[in-house]
Amino acid sequence: MSQELLRATTAAVRQAGARLLKRYSTAARQPGLPELLAELHANDLTVVDVLEPALAEIVPEARWLNDEHGSGPLPEGAWWLIDPVGGNLNAVHGMTDWNIGVSLVRDGRPVLAVLYFPLLDEMFTATEGGGTFLNGVPVRVSDKQSLDGALTGTGQAQPGTTVALADRTGASFAAMSKAALYVRISVPVSHQLAQVAAGRMDLHWQFDNVRAHAGGVLLVLEAGGVVTDLDGKPWTVTSESYLAAAPGVHAAALDVLTA
Repeated sequence: MSQELLRATTAAVRQAGARLLKRYSTAARQPGLPELLAELHANDLTVVDVLEPALAEIVPEARWLNDEHGSGPLPEGAWWLIDPVGGNLNAVHGMTDWNIGVSLVRDGRPVLAVLYFPLLDEMFTATEGGGTFLNGVPVRVSDKQSLDGALTGTGQAQPGTTVALADRTGASFAAMSKAALYVRISVPVSHQLAQVAAGRMDLHWQFDNVRAHAGGVLLVLEAGGVVTDLDGKPWTVTSESYLAAAPGVHAAALDVLTA
């Protein structure tokens, strides 16, 4: 993966972040669903208007997909997977946990990830075989060896949920709470994956995998983490669920989640 491709992608994402910061306010409050949906859409368009032409120029043969809640297999070839505003609901309510995410997937395998937290000016990047970086400095997953000192987490991949998924998530929270030091349930999912990659959290699990998570998964993998489905098989973009963890706690966490 060329450094020029990564630099160009990072520059485009940074530009989109600057545009979105002009719209963002910690004082934002939406009085109802129509206004909320309008703001969500406007935020997405602000990012897409920058990224779509820029990424098309960077890798002209790559197709474009900004359905952040989509799942399932992708046709062969190169795809840009975009989560225009991860945590958009947070952003339009004046909260601070939101980001812009871009990944390049080739033949179903993520090969490049850029995840930007504009409010903190934190730029996470990863390339297949090239490591994970935060603002240009290499990062690694944590050295934790036991869940009793682990900061763990999960989250809601998309609005709405089935009764079965809600029950499963609740049961997993209860189980992990008994084993780990702390369990965080928050969105966006990509935020947690970045924190695992940087060693700030120790693991993240997800029962509702969507394709937009591919970039966050690559961040963890290239930072030395282990990412599998809940059967212990290596993660793929079509996995129904996954556990992304520091190597020292992955096996124990898998046992908790599958007991």
